[in-house]
Amino acid sequence: MTKPNWHGVYPAATTHFHADYSLNLPAFQTHLDQMIKAGVHGMVVLGSVGENTAHDYDEKMTVLAAAKEAIAGRVPLLSGVAEFTTATACRYAKDCEKLGLDGLMVLPAMVYKSDPRETLTHFRTVARASGLPVMIYNNPPAYSTDVTPEMFVELADEPTIVSIKESSGDTRRITDLINLTGDRYILFSGVDDLVLESALLGAVGWISGLVNAFPAENRALWDLILAQKWTEALDLYRWYTPLLHLDVHVKLVQYIKLAAQETGLCSETTRPPRLALEGAEREKVLGIIRKAIANRPKL
Repeated sequence: MTKPNWHGVYPAATTHFHADYSLNLPAFQTHLDQMIKAGVHGMVVLGSVGENTAHDYDEKMTVLAAAKEAIAGRVPLLSGVAEFTTATACRYAKDCEKLGLDGLMVLPAMVYKSDPRETLTHFRTVARASGLPVMIYNNPPAYSTDVTPEMFVELADEPTIVSIKESSGDTRRITDLINLTGDRYILFSGVDDLVLESALLGAVGWISGLVNAFPAENRALWDLILAQKWTEALDLYRWYTPLLHLDVHVKLVQYIKLAAQETGLCSETTRPPRLALEGAEREKVLGIIRKAIANRPKL
């Protein structure tokens, strides 16, 4: 398979809900359009931030169709694949291909913590279920399943597996992957508060959560990194980092949606079991967000 031209800032897009938790597709489509107009390079829907597992199967297809309509081919559209069984993940991959998506971001099977042999079998099987290019999402802190650099060496013979979203939190993985696999994979940083470090080491893309609230700042930071304007990049990164830390908390979805609500781009509503923040936790997170907005840099 010819590698797709995946690079740059890809939002891990939020999914919008009404107060009764039903899908708010017009708001979702408007938000995607706003981020594209701010200059993002691609879009990932129904990932972790998109609350994939809070949707039933048919709802996911509805969200994907709405995303495809809103994006209208302007940037690549990928969907998260986060299913409980390999068989359902394969069905999902085939349906994404039928809908005309541009790629898949495949997670390990949910709930069950697979061993390395099982993990590799899951990814191989899903990758072979469609002709779409696949990004493997490696996030052992969240999903307790680690795809090590050595395992990616084994997966290199799968032609549709073309990319890695590296979210282990260990930036040494970027160098290890390049040393072991060369340019075999398109490497994306998947941890917001490690993006500068990851890009310096060889990541060519950034799948971000806080871009949902601050798309222009995300794009500006990425452009400064690519231009190797390190002083300007560090200044913007240091302003942004308290916000980026929100991406690595277990409540990242609530935190990111609250930030996007404060900037007028999204409602904070999440589907249970995720509940709205309250009390001291809410005030602490709002304090971080509002301080950043008050000191928002001029781009």
